[in-house]
Amino acid sequence: MTSTYGELRAQLATLTTEAFRPELADIDRLPTLEIARTMNAEDETVPAAVAAQLPAIAAAIDGTAERMSRGGRLIYAGAGTAGRLGVLDASECPPTFNTDPSEVLGLIAGGPTAMVKAVEGAEDSKELAAADLDGLQLTADDTVVGISASGRTPYAIGAVEHARSLGALTIGLSCNADSALAAAAEHGIEVVTGPELLTGSTRLKAGTAQKLVLNMISTITMIRLGKTYGNLMVDVRASNDKLRARSRRIVALATGASDEEIESALEATDGEVKNAILVILGDVDAATAATLLSRTSGHLRAALTTPRKP
Repeated sequence: MTSTYGELRAQLATLTTEAFRPELADIDRLPTLEIARTMNAEDETVPAAVAAQLPAIAAAIDGTAERMSRGGRLIYAGAGTAGRLGVLDASECPPTFNTDPSEVLGLIAGGPTAMVKAVEGAEDSKELAAADLDGLQLTADDTVVGISASGRTPYAIGAVEHARSLGALTIGLSCNADSALAAAAEHGIEVVTGPELLTGSTRLKAGTAQKLVLNMISTITMIRLGKTYGNLMVDVRASNDKLRARSRRIVALATGASDEEIESALEATDGEVKNAILVILGDVDAATAATLLSRTSGHLRAALTTPRKP
């Protein structure tokens, strides 16, 4: 056991996310405002680290969108903070883009309980990741994103290795260079954010970087899939009063129509924002709008220029 821990300690010592910063050794002695300024300055370095990986991020997104256009799913897999960030991003896709809950999924080592309470040892099992993916009946059209700040978490690496063996697209998102996770994936994204304010606390800069990248992966993939019209969320699911109000505002911004026209179009299309916009801008009835969107795989801009066939 001592030997195992010694090897792991030596491995962690090579990771920039685990590095100790002597200049911050007395941070607990500083005034609260000074600590806050220090943290804020640290956070300002994260966007530049993400920017350095934009070509790799874009390539991963294009591959994801191509698979999802064939009916594939986007699946995040990680442990701890990384896993929670994946579950968070997945859970926000249905209300934002009207995706089915089965289209974008988040797997966290240890299952749903691990969202709020650590499940000891779960992150150390590649086999658990493979079993979780098998439970989803993974296909070659799916995309699996392994997320791990260190880039060495067995659960994330196991998910990517198993997915790749089944022909799925794989993305490895880490915050250390030359990571095992990136090497295991078809698309490696290594956002090197450097040592943390608190030694090894990767819920800080590394977590922020991962959230930014996951925002890009899901959002731009949905843009590529026609879930937006310009920068409007035309596939938003109006499941509460705020979203119903937002739906009407989106239709207004897209069409410039009167409130009466907007209400009429939304009523005719059962509240589907994209369809209502097409009814107004395309001057068609609800049934025709649905047909046109079906022909263009839900791309509103394409539907607006599609010839009206009987």
